[in-house]
Amino acid sequence: MIWTKDSKQPSEHKFSKVRLDAMNPLNILISNDDGVFAEGIRTLASAAARRGHKVTVVCPDQERSATGHGLTLQSPIRAERADELFTDGVKAWGCSGTPADCVKLALFELLDKKPDLVLSGINHGPNLGTDVFCSGTVAAALEGTLEGFPSMAISIASFNWRNFDFAGELALNIAEEALKGPWPKNLLLNLNIPPCSIEEIGSLKWTRLSIRHYEEQFSKRKDPRGNPYFWLAGEAIKDLESAGDGPSDWISDVAQIASKAPSITPIQPDLFWRGEISDLPKLIEVNQEFR
Repeated sequence: MIWTKDSKQPSEHKFSKVRLDAMNPLNILISNDDGVFAEGIRTLASAAARRGHKVTVVCPDQERSATGHGLTLQSPIRAERADELFTDGVKAWGCSGTPADCVKLALFELLDKKPDLVLSGINHGPNLGTDVFCSGTVAAALEGTLEGFPSMAISIASFNWRNFDFAGELALNIAEEALKGPWPKNLLLNLNIPPCSIEEIGSLKWTRLSIRHYEEQFSKRKDPRGNPYFWLAGEAIKDLESAGDGPSDWISDVAQIASKAPSITPIQPDLFWRGEISDLPKLIEVNQEFR
């Protein structure tokens, strides 16, 4: 289906069941950007293993948040087994590379069998709007998408919330339901869950990416020798209105989270301009002397 600005919101209850009917075991690859010791990834791996899925974790050996889709090209990448950090039956590696490195290494070197599903998370903090361009969590899932595997990024929209159980179950419910039909080519699902109790959580809905802006992005300081340095420490401006392309009746992911409801945004790696062709700048003539 091709979405237009007048497309209707699909059923908001489709993925909201506490537990779907059992399905055949999946081969699931899980990564993140918070590192191998993060509680979020261990909760997600345990939830998948309890359902009978074959789970392999390949993630950074330390936190590598906001690394985007960077790859390690100038130094070797090392991977060490870390099974003891996870529940029984989960194979795990801690990798010296970026989140994208981890998924690429898993797909081409570490896995015995190609995955049915790639999950990234559960991230300790939001991945909303245009922040997805900086996110290591989204980059890990995007690497799976680029290689042709159904992929999802999962985040708790708070840096302080530490109850990941509901997020893990919801993410697996969504993925299992989506895999019952053909997963569209180049589709990456970006799921954000609000930091509140299950009793407070509203209905899951499709959303558009918001346009994120920050104020006071840098803090200027001085080191003990009096030399200036800068610390990136901006605060996101709370904007519930701005949103990018997508159906007009879909609210932004930021607005959805603000209403204490989970947000799921379909994104893809294609960054081609979707505005009016007439708005593009006029092309210059290429002079013969430049040929």
